[in-house]
Amino acid sequence: MGQRIVTVDAFTDRPFAGNPAAVCVVDGYPDDAWMQAVAREMNLSETAFVVRRADGDWDLRWFSPIVEVDICGHATLASAHVLWEEGHSPIGDAVRFHTRSGVLGAEPDGDWIELDFPAAPADDPLVEVRELPSEDQLRVFKPDMAELEQARARVVYYTAPGNDGVDYVDRVFGPKVGIPEDPATGSAHCTLAPLWAARLGKDDLMARQVSTRGGVFRVHVAGDRVKIAGQAVTVLRAELQDPS
Repeated sequence: MGQRIVTVDAFTDRPFAGNPAAVCVVDGYPDDAWMQAVAREMNLSETAFVVRRADGDWDLRWFSPIVEVDICGHATLASAHVLWEEGHSPIGDAVRFHTRSGVLGAEPDGDWIELDFPAAPADDPLVEVRELPSEDQLRVFKPDMAELEQARARVVYYTAPGNDGVDYVDRVFGPKVGIPEDPATGSAHCTLAPLWAARLGKDDLMARQVSTRGGVFRVHVAGDRVKIAGQAVTVLRAELQDPS
C-alpha cells in the first residue's frame, strides 16, 4: 500500500481559497530526495512530513518544490488539522511540533487553530519587509519578479494598513525558493505582527493576505512569541507510490 497524502487549504474557511499544503503522516522520515520529489510533484508552496515521537510530540519538516524550508505557518496549521481529522491525535488536544525553528505549538480554538510561533525581527536576513501606503495599492501591485530573484532575502513581504476592521494586509513573494507568490503565509506574521503591534499600540490584530486566493489571520503578540490563528479545510485525500 502507498503513502497517504492529504491536501488542506489553510487560513480559510472554504475550499479552494487560502493556501494549500500537502501533509504526509509517516512512521519515519523517508529518504530526503524522495520527500523533495514528492514536494516537487505536488507543486504546492509547501509539503509537510510529520512523524510521531516516542514522547508523544511530533517531528515536522517542510519542503517547497525546490528546497527544504526552515519555517512554514500554513503547512503547520494543515498538519495539525490532519492529525486531528485523520485520528492521529485526539480532537481537542494541543500538539507540539519539533522543527528546524524549534518547538511550535498548535491547539484548537473553536473552528480556528492557533499556532504558537517565535517572533522574528524585521531585520532577519532571510526576509525583507517593504511597505505600501494602502490596501488598495497593495492589491493591484505588480512586483518586478526579476528584481525579487536578485534580492538579498529569500522571501519579501509587502504590507500596508488594512480596511474594514483589518489592521494590516500583506502579500508574500519568494521566487528564490520556488514560490513566485504565496497565497497565505502564516510565518510572515512572526515578523509583521510585532511590527504592526508596535505601530498600532495593541497586541491583538486581524490581518488579511490580499493574494488572489486570500487568507485571514488572527494574531496575538506575546513577548518573543506570536500566536497565529486560522481555519483549515481538507480538499483532497490520495495515495502516493510506496517510497521503497
